[in-house]
Amino acid sequence: MGLNLILGLLLSAAIGFSLGLIGGGGSIITVPILVYVIGVEPHQAIGMSLAVVGVTSLVGAALHSRRDSVRWGTGLIFGGSGVFGAFFGARLTHLFSPPALLLLFAALMIVISLLMLRKRPSENNVNWTREFSLRKAIAAGLGVGALTGFLGVGGGFLIVPALALFGGLAMKESVGTSLLVIAINCAAGLLGQMRHGAGFDARLTILVAALAAIGMLAGAALSHNTSAERLNKGFAAFALAVAFFLVAKNYQALIPLAMGAGGASG
Repeated sequence: MGLNLILGLLLSAAIGFSLGLIGGGGSIITVPILVYVIGVEPHQAIGMSLAVVGVTSLVGAALHSRRDSVRWGTGLIFGGSGVFGAFFGARLTHLFSPPALLLLFAALMIVISLLMLRKRPSENNVNWTREFSLRKAIAAGLGVGALTGFLGVGGGFLIVPALALFGGLAMKESVGTSLLVIAINCAAGLLGQMRHGAGFDARLTILVAALAAIGMLAGAALSHNTSAERLNKGFAAFALAVAFFLVAKNYQALIPLAMGAGGASG
């Protein structure tokens, strides 16, 4: 077993730990870990990411449900609308080259990292939770689902605030319910990827998912006793560093586009 594979498997546990602790984050680094540490081709990595994050999130949702922090009705509304977005978002993946996909991934990581660095409203902030809005919940579910199917990310950092703002849930309920939504979206996105011929190493996927699930157990256990603010900021800084690494490795994919735009303007 190579050193890169061992490192990648260790980082797999961090994927689950982040998902269990703060309801997101882990999925955004799954594709970079698979591509640059383990050596998986980018299109295959997106399918693998959906499988890994989906299974891990389902385990996490079950754990949070035991603590009564999953609101199944609200989660099914978000997840049900996200199914359509995820399934059709998967079609977009194969319209882009691997470098272009990774650049899009880097852009998403930068946006999410900046959102994470902003101070999150506290549990006691009465302005944070609002009344349930079915229309906004469906719209948010569709958008996050499309992102999940397209880039293989769970979208937890979009789902958690959306559940609080449009689903009327408290923060801890949003974290637990977000895992249910992520699992549903990932399942739909994976079906969409497989429908378009995306294949991947099943044994490696099972191994990564198993280690991520172990990390999930630890994260979920700590989530009810630990403030995640410092972890949130540390993870955001790490994600920014990974994003800039992706840009540095793939920026040459932008050169033909820039030359084409220059030629058209001339």
